[in-house]
Amino acid sequence: MPTPREPSPKVPTAPAGQRPGIEEAEAVLVEHYGRLVRLAHLVLPPALGRHRRVVAAHAVVQDALPHTPGPARAHGEGEWSGGYVWIRERVLRAALRHERRTRRARPYPPRLPLVLGLRLSPHTGGAGELALGRALAQVPAAARAALALRLLEGLAEPETAAVLSAAGVADPDAAITAAGRLPGLSDGSARALLDAEEFDPNRVRLYPTDLLRRRYRARTAATAFVAALLAVSALTAVLASADRDGLPDDAKPAAPARTAAGTSLTDPGTLRTTPAGRWADTTRLDFTAWPARGDRRGDRALLGRALSTWADGRRAHTVTTTPGTPAAPPSGPSQLLFAADVDGTAVVLLHDAATDRVARYAEAAGAARPTLDIARADDASVTTAAALVLTRTPTTVRYLLAPWIAQAGTRDLLRPAEATRPFTAAGGVTPPLPVPAAGGPCTSWPVLSLRSSAQIVEQHAFLATDLGEPSPAHLTHTPPPGSGAPSRQPREAVSRSALDSWARSACLLTDLRGDGVRAVNDWVYARQTLPDRAGAAAWVCTRADTWRGPGSVRVQFQPPATGRPRPGTVVAERQSTAACSRFGQHVVAGTRWRSPRGPWYALAAGSRHIVRIRLSGGVSTEARGPVAAVRAAPGAPVRVTGYQSDGTPLAPLG
Repeated sequence: MPTPREPSPKVPTAPAGQRPGIEEAEAVLVEHYGRLVRLAHLVLPPALGRHRRVVAAHAVVQDALPHTPGPARAHGEGEWSGGYVWIRERVLRAALRHERRTRRARPYPPRLPLVLGLRLSPHTGGAGELALGRALAQVPAAARAALALRLLEGLAEPETAAVLSAAGVADPDAAITAAGRLPGLSDGSARALLDAEEFDPNRVRLYPTDLLRRRYRARTAATAFVAALLAVSALTAVLASADRDGLPDDAKPAAPARTAAGTSLTDPGTLRTTPAGRWADTTRLDFTAWPARGDRRGDRALLGRALSTWADGRRAHTVTTTPGTPAAPPSGPSQLLFAADVDGTAVVLLHDAATDRVARYAEAAGAARPTLDIARADDASVTTAAALVLTRTPTTVRYLLAPWIAQAGTRDLLRPAEATRPFTAAGGVTPPLPVPAAGGPCTSWPVLSLRSSAQIVEQHAFLATDLGEPSPAHLTHTPPPGSGAPSRQPREAVSRSALDSWARSACLLTDLRGDGVRAVNDWVYARQTLPDRAGAAAWVCTRADTWRGPGSVRVQFQPPATGRPRPGTVVAERQSTAACSRFGQHVVAGTRWRSPRGPWYALAAGSRHIVRIRLSGGVSTEARGPVAAVRAAPGAPVRVTGYQSDGTPLAPLG
């Protein structure tokens, strides 16, 4: 449950509150600690990452306590309000400074609290929270501060502008305007979303840091300590000898210079690797379970260039990121996944477990400068961490397959009756495989057909397709509801019925290229017997989920088809929505359809929990159950309303 929001204190008419004494400031800070941490967390830059952002929010609030005594005052009525405003201004100033440091890529000094051996993360929210989080990441800190003051603090626009100005914002009006463009401000939904645990740094999940990396660091620290002792002993002996020889002070050996803080990020010696068989002995089947492969994994020069390019993207000819992916260098040692020459290109694949990102570094023969592609890999799994792109041409792609892939092949989604064509992936590297055409008619749609090792799960086959990203998108299918059957969950799209459904939806994937899609589900949410004995139609919601969280949907009406499967008609679509997911299981949509006999009809269909549908406007009818049909003139306006079993109305998608 979300943390209850504390009542907002009365705000003085002055833009800034009067400075409290130290004891009063401590009392105010302790009383309103939770709300101040929420405020700081919302203003801090999302680029910090979930763990660092939580810790920084607490550090900002704790550091707001004044270090020097203020005026001692008797605590009369209204004093707490002024003290709170003064503390809040200090919190806002400190949180806003973090974004300026982030833009200059300056390191953050360690502050209390310090968290060692654990990672902190707010609880993951639903699609609405993820969409709001994405929108907040696209606006400056001043706009996030304005939103926080409006919604969390309940201030009006003039008061918000005064507080922003007092906190050092140069253009408060611009910040308020930018905040006003954020989704959900006008209808109040953003206020409800901000109460969710996704935005509450006071209630967090705890999980360990990378245990292998921690063990490696402990060994490195021990080795460094022993080396330092030996160096000190040797230096002491040299200095003692120099003193005996009567050398002047400026001729004595100088202490060795310390290594710069960022050097380890570019040192191939710090790269982490995973043992080859680790994937068979862990339940975490993602990129952390990949071993290092390729015959150039010991090439320190190549690995050093790859690490340097990631640490400073300006050296690369092209740096590309999938939507919502930060291009910042890793926060610690990276994991090596692959290094070899593929089709005349030197390729290095790296993984940053701390930020769940993968990077592909490539030095193509004849190219002036290398390229770097960075993509998110949040919560990757046995299916979404099954492959990474090595090389790509306009018509082909080579993948490196996960070590748990036992069988691999290709098939054409538009030809469901054809069998899978197997291939051999030597060392995990596939041969050049066809990719869907980027332009022109949609006449074929090649996909990967993969099967996991029986050591993971028996008979686990799944499909993935290239959408122009560093990793292919996982394809799933949800069959139509059966009479009295429980709600069905997405399953692998390998059955004949799933392949037949995808044959009519595959061409919709064209519009998903380059959007950072991790998985696409094809949900047949209703079947409808058409009037005039025209057969049965399917209503399909195709949902694409991105690595960064938000998803988009398209609803198709698929009339009966004879011969080669043909795409249906898209009757509704929506961006950044939870519809057609486990967080949005109730769906209704409508369309117009012309019978083969000539008459036009208004049709509507809902998911299994829709018990009644009303069609109104140019027509008037009400049907029990999840489908409805009525004759309607082509130009007559028709409104569709679905009703759930508890009487709750549901507006149609689109």
